[in-house]
Amino acid sequence: MDRRVKEDMGASMALDPDAELMLRVKEGDEASFALLLDKHRSSVIHFLYRMVQNRAISEELAQEVFLRVYRSRETYEATAKFTTWLFRIATHTAFNWLRDRKSERSQESLDEEGGHARHVPDRSPLVEQRMVADVRVDEIRRAVAALPDKQRAAVVMHKYEEMEYAQIAAVLSCSESAVKSLLFRAYETLRARLSHMA
Repeated sequence: MDRRVKEDMGASMALDPDAELMLRVKEGDEASFALLLDKHRSSVIHFLYRMVQNRAISEELAQEVFLRVYRSRETYEATAKFTTWLFRIATHTAFNWLRDRKSERSQESLDEEGGHARHVPDRSPLVEQRMVADVRVDEIRRAVAALPDKQRAAVVMHKYEEMEYAQIAAVLSCSESAVKSLLFRAYETLRARLSHMA
C-alpha cells in the first residue's frame, strides 16, 4: 500500500515539473527556487494587479507571495499542482490586502475618476479611438474591481489566467459547483453594469 501511494505521488509529480522543483527547494536547492520565481513571477504579478488595481502594490504583494512560498518549503507536499498551491497563497495575500485597505482603495478610485475628468482630449481620430478603447478597458476593470473579493478572484482566474473550474475550486477551497455559482453571479453583475457597452 505504501509503495502504491509513493508510485501515485511519483506519477503526479512527473505530470507537474513545478512540483518537482518545489520538492528540490524543500531539499535546499536554491537554484530550483530561482527557476520557479522566474517562471511564475509575472503571472502572479498580473493576477495580483487584477485583484488590487495597483502596479506597485501588486509587485510588493508578489514578493510577499514568494516569500511565503519559500518559508513554506519545509512543509510543502506535492498533493496538488504547484500553480494551484501558488495561486491559493496569492489569493489569500490579495484578500488580506483588500480587507485591510478597503477605505484606502476607495480614495484612490475617487482620485483616478477626478484625473479622467480633467483630461483634455486630442481631437485626432486615432487618439479618440484609443481613448474610447482605454475608457472601455478602464470601465471593465472598475466593474471587475467592484465585485465581491471571491467573485473577483474567480473571474480573474477564469478569464485572465484561463484556469479550469477544478483548479479555481482548489485555490478557493470550495467545490466546482460553488465556483460555477460564483462565476454565474459575477458575470450576471458584470453584464448588468456593462450593458450600455453591448
